[in-house]
Amino acid sequence: MRALVCKKLGDPLTIEADQSPLELVHDRPIPSVREREVKIQVVAASLNFADALQVQGQYQDKPPLPFIPGSEVSGLVAEVGSKVRSIKKGDHVCAVTRGGAFAEEVVVPEGAVLKLPVGVDLVTAAGLPVAFGTSHVALKERANLQPGQTVLVLGAAGGVGIAAVQICKAMGAKVVAVCRGSSKAEALRRLGADAVIDTSQQPDTPLRNLIKKEAPKGIDVIYDPVGGTSFQEALKVAKWGAQILIIGFASGSIPKVAANIALVKNLTLHGVFWGSYMQHNPIVLQKSLQELVSWWAEKKISIPVSHRFPLEEYREAFKTLMHREAVGKVLILLGSGASRM
Repeated sequence: MRALVCKKLGDPLTIEADQSPLELVHDRPIPSVREREVKIQVVAASLNFADALQVQGQYQDKPPLPFIPGSEVSGLVAEVGSKVRSIKKGDHVCAVTRGGAFAEEVVVPEGAVLKLPVGVDLVTAAGLPVAFGTSHVALKERANLQPGQTVLVLGAAGGVGIAAVQICKAMGAKVVAVCRGSSKAEALRRLGADAVIDTSQQPDTPLRNLIKKEAPKGIDVIYDPVGGTSFQEALKVAKWGAQILIIGFASGSIPKVAANIALVKNLTLHGVFWGSYMQHNPIVLQKSLQELVSWWAEKKISIPVSHRFPLEEYREAFKTLMHREAVGKVLILLGSGASRM
């Protein structure tokens, strides 16, 4: 089968074939199915920032080389194990893969597969599990977000940020979204953000001052997939008793937290490594994804897709993601989904 293989660690944008860490192969063995597993014929896979970090060896989850990147897919069930009961051959599904998504077929545990309701778009469904799942678990399970609270979403135009904005609104919260660029700011307004801070418009003004202008009473929940100086600035506007959700470090800089600030403000810091729930508490993931699919079918949330690329154009897909050109999900299309729709 065709698959995108990471053969060594390095920059996904490297053009020279002998230097690139990635290789598109056509003879990767088709995986076999064990009794509690499901084989999916992949229609689309979502490209996330974590995939780029993993190829570079900068992500916390480091699979042995060589490996197939990608952690979320949508497609058709091709085969089920002898003890699988909730899924059958032919079902339309999305799934969390923990690797292996950028291939024509992938095998995952039954508990990582979610059957899709009639009427939702199969290709777009590839963008649901990781970004929306991360945001949903973070906001509902960890922060216990309540209606009327004010949430600051950093990196709001990225995949998890867009998901967080919509989930906050679905849960009745007020959203202050931070992004860079007028087109991204407008997209966030369309998605329901109550206030949008476009840092490119006032580059010399400290972020904390821009946030205070939009939320003079302070922030109840900080949602941070960015890290770096943005995190430090956000802490300065956190209310007493605020919840801090540490989602990732897209800036490339891991901030240090002054323990005295957490003490004085009575802050609660939550690390949110969504993928680890598959091992430690999969029931939370299943319930989360079920609610998200229901919200999607009810049009409480949408899954904005920014770019779609066939598997052969994987380098362009990584470039779009890493250069922050996307406002929404970047999808890689395979099989019957492999056309620019």
